Amino acid sequence: MDHTLNEKYEKLQRILRECGGAAVAFSSGVDSTFLLKAARDALGENVLAITTTAPYFPARESEETRRFCEEQGIRHIVADFDGLSIREIRENPPDRCYYCKKALFQNMKRIAGSEGSYVLMEGSNTDDDGDFRPGHRAIRELGIRSPLREAGLSKADIRSLSKEMGLATWNKPSFACLASRFPYGEEIHEEKLRMVEQAEDYLLSRGFTQMRVRIHEGRNGDSIARIELPEEDIGRLADAELRAQIREKLAGIGFSYVSLDLAGFQSGSLNRGLDQDTLRRGMASAD
Repeated sequence: MDHTLNEKYEKLQRILRECGGAAVAFSSGVDSTFLLKAARDALGENVLAITTTAPYFPARESEETRRFCEEQGIRHIVADFDGLSIREIRENPPDRCYYCKKALFQNMKRIAGSEGSYVLMEGSNTDDDGDFRPGHRAIRELGIRSPLREAGLSKADIRSLSKEMGLATWNKPSFACLASRFPYGEEIHEEKLRMVEQAEDYLLSRGFTQMRVRIHEGRNGDSIARIELPEEDIGRLADAELRAQIREKLAGIGFSYVSLDLAGFQSGSLNRGLDQDTLRRGMASAD
């Protein structure tokens, strides 16, 4: 571990120890897994993991949270969240994430408060600053701590430290929630969320580790799958048999059309159509 990285990790440990007890919003992603392990190392048994299940969170992620907490001996609470019952989430405006994060973290604050003296925290890092992330406004409004950002840790730092600590998530691809596969303004339905989840699970089973299946509604109500892959994986689809298998599988799931985005994988690609005022309002900030 280099000197600068060591200093950042020591600062993180000081922040966590000062909290006395930590309730970590745990999704099994790179950041929340690292934060939870760091909190366990700093605070011992005074750590609680809270995982939320919702139709737009893949089931595979919830299973990973359960296994990790069992392995680490961390107390784990799983809470159901019916996000689609909230109109501002279901109707999918550009600031959908604000309403979702606000409701989610309000619920987690209630859980953490009922379980003991815990400081609720989440896994944002310094790379999240300056991106279109309206959910961070809700986190700031609710006073949720973001220790990784406070310690000055970037995503690359977190991956390096995770590898040093032996965490299997050190090279795990980043996956936003499944609601992010819908263009803004297209209503989110549970059936279509399951279609996206099944399609992405299938692509994962075929060795595509970093990808998105965006879902678009055609004029006649047809469902269109737009697959985004990193440039190095696009060439794999030159194999006609593999293309046919993917097309057949996704058709069986319910997609009328299956397409490949020639621009490749782009995290947050659906933000490209947003106007500048909307983008400015949704920019994350540590302030």
